[in-house]
Amino acid sequence: MNLSVSFEPFFQWPVIALASALVLALAATGVLRRARGAWLRLGAASMLSLALTNPVFLNEQRDPVKSVVAIVADRSQSQTFGERTKQTDEALKTLQERIGRFNLFDVRIVEAARADGAENRSSTRLFSALTEALRDVPPGRVAGAVIVTDGQVHDVPNMKSVLGFDAPLHALITGRESDTDRVVQFTQSPKFGITGKPLILEYLVSDEGLRAQTGEVRVRVLVNGEPVAEEVAILGVKKPLELTLDRAGTNIVELTVDPVEDEVSQTNNQAVAIVEGVRENLRVLLVSGEPHAGERTWRNLLKSDASVDLVHFTILRPPEKQDGTPINELSLIAFPTRELFVDRIRDFDLIIFDRYQHRDVLPTLYYDYITQYVEQGGALLIAAGPEYAGEMTIANTPLVGALPATPTGDVTEQGFLPQLTELGKRHPVTRGLEGSASEPPNWSRWFRVINVDNPVGEIVMKGAGDRPLLILNRKEKGRVGMFLSDQGWLWARGFEGGGPYVSLYRRIAHWLMKEPELEEEALTASGKEQSLEISRQTMTDEVPVADVTLPSGAKASVKLTRVEPGLFKGKLETSEIGLFRIANGDLTALTHLGPANAPEFLSTVSTLEKLAHLVRETGGTIERLSGGSGDIAVPDILPVRGRMEASSGDWLGLRTTDETTLRSVSRLPLFAGLLGLGALLMMLASTWYREGR
Repeated sequence: MNLSVSFEPFFQWPVIALASALVLALAATGVLRRARGAWLRLGAASMLSLALTNPVFLNEQRDPVKSVVAIVADRSQSQTFGERTKQTDEALKTLQERIGRFNLFDVRIVEAARADGAENRSSTRLFSALTEALRDVPPGRVAGAVIVTDGQVHDVPNMKSVLGFDAPLHALITGRESDTDRVVQFTQSPKFGITGKPLILEYLVSDEGLRAQTGEVRVRVLVNGEPVAEEVAILGVKKPLELTLDRAGTNIVELTVDPVEDEVSQTNNQAVAIVEGVRENLRVLLVSGEPHAGERTWRNLLKSDASVDLVHFTILRPPEKQDGTPINELSLIAFPTRELFVDRIRDFDLIIFDRYQHRDVLPTLYYDYITQYVEQGGALLIAAGPEYAGEMTIANTPLVGALPATPTGDVTEQGFLPQLTELGKRHPVTRGLEGSASEPPNWSRWFRVINVDNPVGEIVMKGAGDRPLLILNRKEKGRVGMFLSDQGWLWARGFEGGGPYVSLYRRIAHWLMKEPELEEEALTASGKEQSLEISRQTMTDEVPVADVTLPSGAKASVKLTRVEPGLFKGKLETSEIGLFRIANGDLTALTHLGPANAPEFLSTVSTLEKLAHLVRETGGTIERLSGGSGDIAVPDILPVRGRMEASSGDWLGLRTTDETTLRSVSRLPLFAGLLGLGALLMMLASTWYREGR
């Protein structure tokens, strides 16, 4: 029960004040003159003024409310090491039982950092979870909070005012005081690196816990799963690492060190850096045999690509042409054959012969150099025209050793729709070309195809009479492509609606230059939030199940489902972060889910240091659950009031609140009822009686 008085005036307060002042002034004048009954008149005037304010007695019936206690259980990945999960579960159960003995507290359990996004799973964020749990609780109702963790918390506030409540914060630490761990981490790793050029990284190997920072450690270096070097590092001293990336796209650089005895976890015995390999501008040599409509298509396409450095030569005046023009009047550049095909041939990533024929511009020996260039890893594209079927065909030179097909001498000239072969529907160069899904394909006709014999390699497009139109072939370390038509410019000009010449030409060029995403047999994986996505490109109709090794060492199998010809995909939902290894048949792939250097794994040793300052500032206590015997000791729980001490070595204090909730209110007006009216009339009557005597 809670008694109080409130006022509900009959008039506005200024009116009551003015009336009361006049009445009291008159009554006070009588007192000063010592008139008979003056004090009674003053009392009657005061009572009348009070009646105008209408005082009301309130009787409130209130119920006490419970104080709110938040228990935050750390469920981050570092809590899975050793006995920490078991200790957390036992402590959580004991705390609930002991707090439940008191009817003063409302307990809220917070399971923090359990699979709530890759960003949060990479670090332990307990205080953000605590704030969210108490968001709807007034600060005065918070009795305190108890955190059960290994001490590796990454969002500890700098001061207690950030918590949003004035109550004790207690911390119970899992793990052992004798924990030790060896950690390898990248301290400097660029996001990008140029392929073929030195790349400088920096790393550090350290021992945490009781182990002294002395001695040498053997460090193994792997790039995309392949060992590339082995180094010796000094504990606690940063060391540079120089690497050379040999491929464009995502590259995963790994460092691994041997484990030490009794360390907490071997997860951080491995460090990962993800570096995007970037090619320097691709150097392409385009040699056109003579001007024709398709020449400009190739030139415009290559010149429009900012990543391509193009060297283009067109033979405008063949040696056999004799028109009487003096040599000194010709504005032509001599074809630098030796410089291009002997001295600098290795500088080019791709050589394109566009309707080129042998006219003694190139010495016969140079064709042999081009063949050797291909066999040693170079890329060659033949865009054939009628010249390839003529007497001066390059198939009659030493270059024939690199060519995937030889001409029959015939040219088929009739309208046809280029079509994908069964291999072409699965090959990454031609798979999914815009317009290829319909039958017939939704693109324009071509009118010429060069007939060939004995094609080798993969025929991915066919022309009139199912003759080979596009052949892709591997030649030892290099690659060769052959386009057996010069009609691609019809697509570029929009004839009959045109066709996807840009994507087709670029895919051919990039396949020849060994871009990883265009490999026929390829296994790739990528991570997004809590999903691991696996893609398998293949020329076969079926693929086996993918075997996945998780960062924790656990195994999982993922079924790959065909999404289109030559492409299979699968997905694995996971709560782990780190390096995933995927195997499918004889192919392997690596991918990293979450930040490469996740704070969750850089420090795994159980510690009191990160939380000690904040806990003591709030008046709480921080204790280890285990003393080393294996059993845990959870301090007792005691309710405390006001500013009493809230912690000790063997008990945790939780503050009780004085707040209540209103259940009902009864009101009694002092002057509005018969009692008040009678009292007022009695006072006035007394005045009259006294003055009448």
